[in-house]
Amino acid sequence: MPASNFSRLSSLTRLIKRFLKFRSATFILLGIIAFFCVLAIGWFAGEDRISGVFLRLQAWQENPPIWLAVPTLEKKYLLAPTLALFLTVLVVMKISPQPRVWSRRLVVGILMILTLRYILWRSLSTLNLADPLNGVFSLGLFSLEMLALLSVTIELFLMVNVKDRRHEADKNSIAVIDGSFTPSVDVLIPTYNEPVFILRRTIIGCQALDYTKKNIYLLDETKRSEVKKLAQDLGCEYITRPDNRHAKAGNLNHAIAKTNGELIVVFDADFVPTKNFLVRTVGFFQDKKVALVQTPQSFYNADPIARNLGLENILTSDSEVFYRQVQPMKDGAGSVVCSGTSFVVRRNALAEVGGFVTDSLCEDYFTGIRISAKGYHVIYVDEKLSAGLAAEDIAAYATQRLRWARGTLQAFFINSNPLTIPGLSLIQRLAHSAGLLHWFSNISRVCFLLMPLAYSFFGVIPIRITAAEWIYFFLPNYLIGLAVFAWLNNHSRSALLSEIYSIILCFPLALTVIEAMLNPFSKKFKVTPKGKVSYRYTFNWNYAFPLIIFWIANAFSLWEISGIYWVKYANTTTVLPAIAIQFKGINLGVFWAVYNFIMISVGLLIFLEVPKPDVAEWFDLRRVVRLSVGEQSVWGVTTIISEVGAEVALTQYPAMDLGKNMPVKLEIVEENLHLDANIIRSGFKDEFPTVRVRFESVTLSQNRHLVEILFCRPGQWKYNKVPGELYSLLLIFRVLLKPRFLFKRRVDVRAIAVSQV
Repeated sequence: MPASNFSRLSSLTRLIKRFLKFRSATFILLGIIAFFCVLAIGWFAGEDRISGVFLRLQAWQENPPIWLAVPTLEKKYLLAPTLALFLTVLVVMKISPQPRVWSRRLVVGILMILTLRYILWRSLSTLNLADPLNGVFSLGLFSLEMLALLSVTIELFLMVNVKDRRHEADKNSIAVIDGSFTPSVDVLIPTYNEPVFILRRTIIGCQALDYTKKNIYLLDETKRSEVKKLAQDLGCEYITRPDNRHAKAGNLNHAIAKTNGELIVVFDADFVPTKNFLVRTVGFFQDKKVALVQTPQSFYNADPIARNLGLENILTSDSEVFYRQVQPMKDGAGSVVCSGTSFVVRRNALAEVGGFVTDSLCEDYFTGIRISAKGYHVIYVDEKLSAGLAAEDIAAYATQRLRWARGTLQAFFINSNPLTIPGLSLIQRLAHSAGLLHWFSNISRVCFLLMPLAYSFFGVIPIRITAAEWIYFFLPNYLIGLAVFAWLNNHSRSALLSEIYSIILCFPLALTVIEAMLNPFSKKFKVTPKGKVSYRYTFNWNYAFPLIIFWIANAFSLWEISGIYWVKYANTTTVLPAIAIQFKGINLGVFWAVYNFIMISVGLLIFLEVPKPDVAEWFDLRRVVRLSVGEQSVWGVTTIISEVGAEVALTQYPAMDLGKNMPVKLEIVEENLHLDANIIRSGFKDEFPTVRVRFESVTLSQNRHLVEILFCRPGQWKYNKVPGELYSLLLIFRVLLKPRFLFKRRVDVRAIAVSQV
């Protein structure tokens, strides 16, 4: 063979090998699906060997082990262990309102026992393999349920060892405060298309950091003249590049090559740090093995789900569960997720792994994995040391989640795969696998929404279960899980409200998961839009459409099931035995359909976008102020305040007329801040005279002072507790019976009118 042909053949062989390696996860997935499809086809076709296997399995299901039998009336004492476990959990939570090492391990141990018991019962007693149609639905549901339970079980195992490094931060910060450990720090702020007013507050917040050896760099991907001028006006460094290759990761890598600080801090363009951010994080780098310190993402605005439901002051952001439960759990396993903002990384360690990963949409996550694989520590400090803008509407919220799903699942197709990359321990790989499995649970969620339809439209009973079995095996597992859900996640989310969050985007997320496994790099990085304004209610039909279909289908399902029950109970004496068999499990179908119908109804209300007429963020902040008109003045207290204005509750009736458009001077006494303002509204609130003012001609110095007051105070971002399960249930019905678009519309319209003044 000629040398040239041999060379071409070798190149082709290498190309094929790379392709096979690159797509191995896709081939494995398709292979598994193909195997089960062939098995199902053979079963439906009546192939003897396949049918015989399922007949034997059905016989085992009908004659489960004796220890899976429900206690009879003569053996009520067998219910005692379940009752004892439930009471134990309640007592433990009463004694230990906040999870401690002993209480968390005890509760997690009980949950693990109940989960194992449930899995054994589901696998050995509840499957309906009497015929191919029932069997396919029953095994499909069981498989997807076990997939979801696998992720939950791994997380339960990891909860045994949770890290809380706040005391370490106290100790390590001493060296930073006394000046004995002050490495140089480069603060990088990557920006793509964020408005200037958002960038301004971020830069000012970074410049206000209590740390002398720092340099602030604004990394502009769009080469906007107004952004360059902003950097010049504020006195920070401005960096741009000739192209936008590799999106945010490429932008960061380009800037790293032009800077030289020992430590690198990254803040997204909308994230403002508190003044003590570096004091609380830099000290950890005294340990040479620490390469990256991640802090939580907090938000200074309500997420669109809470806002659209009218629960802004009740619900926490959906990321709270991740940062208050999952990240401390991952820290205990050495698998902290670098989440793209509000983190500090050691330059040498970052250089050792070749900079930020560029072959995935989640450059932050895989960069952290590479650093861990080199033997460095990636740690998490559970303190809210910064805050940013949450997605401002459902479309932006969905854009974020779909990008995170696709980016995370690209793990199966790149060299930074946490399951295969050399250098990680078994426990680290296990922790990362839970994160990967989390996205597949959306497929299970879609199945759970669809399954009640099988009861009514196909006459399928995928779960063979009696009321007694449901009470004995399912209910203890469900009730105890419900009781401890919020307790384990530090009261960041109740189980019922978490269900709503998981339902609204399950269909597009499930499609994204499937698409990512078949064609992982078909979508490019898409920046979440910020600084949006809207003046009217809108409905997001694109993302709501799948839930509308589910809602209609569930309504028909309930109608069908009601008809079946009418026939059954109207003709109780004449129901044939063969038909009566089909009613084993139908009660579960009714409950399931009603539950789905209620949750989907709430979910649909979320897609009705509430107007957001003001780009400024308003804070409930109390400060003593003095309003002056000429020689006369009146005292008051701010009720809300922003960068553009304030509302003041006056502590005395003014002697002068405070009319609309009247110029006044406002002094925030504690801050020694003087501002010129115009009155835009006056009235009464809680029997106090109030005025709302708009600041005029704010200087740079005044703007800095306002940003520091509103965004940079250490300790200002608090951990709020969500309601318990019972109150969450009441909230769900309140939202359904008094939707915001009907009962709070007048308030929203007034807010629009004020913003347009």
